[in-house]
Amino acid sequence: MPELPEVEVVRRGLRHSVRGRTVGSVQVREPRLRWPVPGDLDARLAGRTLRSVERRGKYLLLGFDRGVLVVHLGMSGSLRFLAAPPPPSRHDHVDLLFEHGTLRYHDPRRFGAMLWHDAAQGPVLAHPLLAGLGVEPLSPAFDGAMLYRATRGRRVSIKQALMSGVLVVGVGNIYASESLFRAGIRPTTPAQRVGRERCELLARAVRATLSDAIASGGSSLRDFVASDGACGHFQFDCLVYGRAGQPCRTCGEPVRSLRQGQRSTFFCARCQR
Repeated sequence: MPELPEVEVVRRGLRHSVRGRTVGSVQVREPRLRWPVPGDLDARLAGRTLRSVERRGKYLLLGFDRGVLVVHLGMSGSLRFLAAPPPPSRHDHVDLLFEHGTLRYHDPRRFGAMLWHDAAQGPVLAHPLLAGLGVEPLSPAFDGAMLYRATRGRRVSIKQALMSGVLVVGVGNIYASESLFRAGIRPTTPAQRVGRERCELLARAVRATLSDAIASGGSSLRDFVASDGACGHFQFDCLVYGRAGQPCRTCGEPVRSLRQGQRSTFFCARCQR
């Protein structure tokens, strides 16, 4: 599933390629995504100029004059700008046709979403899908003090707390494992037992890990590609994720794996105590 770094990579690409351009028409070939694509999307967007491309968590927010198109890439979705688009394939579900190219939504599993939030409904951040999201990890609001306060009384593991989306958004499985390794914290540690100093280390590690992933174009484990079709390569730089049985890059101890919340966790028993 595309996580925060991948969605941010897409956002930056779209800001460069389509912001300021006007939609000529919208073609919806398959409306049955996680939630139905609005049937009047073409009527709402035709002739409208894309004013902004923002992100909240893993949601892309494409701002137009009278509302916002809220896009989620689901498990396998991609949003690509094609200057000369080929004929649509089986899983190319939605096209936004601009004057000099097409923004194409591709989603084999159809777990993604493309929803319209009208300006008359109020601020888009009050949308039900966005209102309950945690703090943005790359914002000034996310630091060790905030993480310490938010984890008091939480008995779940620190990895599960990071991934819940309630405390902080966008720290998916890869980035939680990598951040905890950088901070030297065992992923099974109860969140409430992580002290102030280690919360500060972890907040810094989360920010650094996500920033490094964005700089690497995200992680392309299966389906992810950026808006220009490029694959990310952070997966090749991972210190523990996906490296079970291989030597830790720091101490040489074999990297271990375990299951937490039906997800694979990778860690070094010597470096993360």
